[in-house]
Amino acid sequence: EKLQKVAQAITGVASVSSLTGYEILTEGTGSNSGTCLINLKSWDERKHSVQEIIDELEEKSKDITGANIEFFQPPAVPGYGAAGGFELRLLDKAGSGDYKKMETVSNDFVRELGKRPELSSVFSFYSASFPQYMLRVDNDLAQQKGVTIDNAMNTLSTLIGSNYEISFIKYDRQYKVIVQALPQYRALPEDILKLYVKNNRDEMVPFSDFMKMEKVYGLSEITRHNMYNSSEISGSAGPGYSSGKAIEVINEVAQKALPRGFGIDWAGISKDEVAQGNQAVFIFLICLGLVYLILSAQYESFVLPLAVILSLPAGIFGAFLLLKLLGLENNIYAQVAMVMLIGLLGKNAVLIVEFAVQKHRGGASVLQAALEGSKVRFRPILMTSFAFIAGLIPLVFATGPGKIGNRTIGTAAAGGMLFGTVFGVLIIPGLYYVFGKISERRLLVKDEDENPLTEEIDHNV
Repeated sequence: EKLQKVAQAITGVASVSSLTGYEILTEGTGSNSGTCLINLKSWDERKHSVQEIIDELEEKSKDITGANIEFFQPPAVPGYGAAGGFELRLLDKAGSGDYKKMETVSNDFVRELGKRPELSSVFSFYSASFPQYMLRVDNDLAQQKGVTIDNAMNTLSTLIGSNYEISFIKYDRQYKVIVQALPQYRALPEDILKLYVKNNRDEMVPFSDFMKMEKVYGLSEITRHNMYNSSEISGSAGPGYSSGKAIEVINEVAQKALPRGFGIDWAGISKDEVAQGNQAVFIFLICLGLVYLILSAQYESFVLPLAVILSLPAGIFGAFLLLKLLGLENNIYAQVAMVMLIGLLGKNAVLIVEFAVQKHRGGASVLQAALEGSKVRFRPILMTSFAFIAGLIPLVFATGPGKIGNRTIGTAAAGGMLFGTVFGVLIIPGLYYVFGKISERRLLVKDEDENPLTEEIDHNV
């Protein structure tokens, strides 16, 4: 209720629904847990992002004592876990069954993860210190009283937890008969010992005659993952870091910090991300290979396309630099922009190299062809590139829903085009000169007839 009042007072919050006794991460119930579902106003009615509102909630709720409060966003893809960010399981692979040791290892591991700047909001609700009551039955005393343990537990389950017995029909409606002790007889834990069970001589025996109650500490619920006792750990990547970097850091910390017999496994959307591996690298290699083969066919050389390919790193460096300066991460949006840059920056290089190749075939030296190509193509490259960069400015400063994705793809593309254009016009002629001299000595096609077949047919006719 305190948290609900704090959340309702935050600007940008539309409504708050509280669920007492329900823990949304594990979808479990317990008297010691609760969940608040905070719904935000639409983007037209609020100025702050989700993360800014979470930061404000954390600041205003830090004075609420007696509870561990964690804020997290819903999963990016509905159905993949219960929270956004990463999700993993700490596993007791040794099978020790020592829940207290599991608690210590889990807390230490979460503490080590929290020290890394690549991660944020790392938490775990695992605890083996929940107050509980242990009912200890003296079997010898129960037998002396004529009470079987099976009958005692069934009776206790019925009195405390209820039991469905039968249904009956009255007034054309069906009613269920539920047997349970009245509330006043099961209000306190000590009331259990005041209840009675029937023995084999039809006598009523109080549970206190053969049962004792003591306070203990243990798990509220036992969670397992792939048959191992497990602890659920959630969190998100730090500002400016991708989910892939967060996964890499977690694996690194796990290797260093976890004691022998403990390991980790992934869950939710993080499991699929780990299973897919680093596919971006292979996608880039396929893109570069395709561009290289097309240019090799166009220039009829396996060397000249390298002048185009090796001009791309300047643009890729610019994309990463601008992402870093604006605090954005290398995610799927940035990688889409990188693939796009291969074509756009390659186009600039092709403009120079293609013209230089034609000039060289016309009789000019490699150096003269490189200089002439850079001069003639300088204005078209600047015109098209800066026009494209100007069109990306709205994406770089995007607001509203999806602004992070728009900013990321716009920033990566704009930074790559800016650096690739400025440095490309200087680098590409030099690269062409180097590889043009090599290609000059090793022709792929010799004694080629440049006349098109259609012209020969028309001439002969």
